Amino acid sequence: MTQKAIPKGRLIVISAPSGAGKTSLIAALLKTHGARLQLSVSTTTRPPRPGEEHGKDYFFCEKDAFTKRIEEGSFLEWALVHGNYYGTSRPWIEDQLRQGGFVLLEIDWQGAQQIRAQFPRGQVVSIFIRPPTVEALRQRLIDRGKDSAEVIEERLRAAKEELTHADEFDYVIMNQEFAIALRDLTQLVSQVVSTPA
Repeated sequence: MTQKAIPKGRLIVISAPSGAGKTSLIAALLKTHGARLQLSVSTTTRPPRPGEEHGKDYFFCEKDAFTKRIEEGSFLEWALVHGNYYGTSRPWIEDQLRQGGFVLLEIDWQGAQQIRAQFPRGQVVSIFIRPPTVEALRQRLIDRGKDSAEVIEERLRAAKEELTHADEFDYVIMNQEFAIALRDLTQLVSQVVSTPA
């Protein structure tokens, strides 16, 4: 029996509770490291938010199509979050890794667990972004004005669960001051892209 060849590239998994600043930190990181990193675009069954573009922010699809792709094994990881499915394309990730690319995955803790289980230690670097407090997270969710009060409470309940999984990650960054969190994230990612798997 021949052993499957290990792809050359590396995966950088970034997770956080909704509203902890993960998306803003990643956007700022890509401005300085975009040439070295490929951002994985997730597939989701949730409807697009205002300003979101298919293929750029997410690949939007119907639930039936998504569940068919689960059955076909087309997702490297997938999860049901807040009533919607989210998943990462297996063929696209494997192609990037074969080319030696550094792929950034913005996924939840469940997806991070699935990814770590499928790749050798050292090929996946996982980073958890946490808010300073749950109350600070509540205020951020209110301030961004995207969700109803009911949705915010649901996200806070989920966040409390997500925070219990922070210790499973290789690194935890507290996003109390955006500039400091970005500096810490940038240093970590710079270290990853300059070190072979």
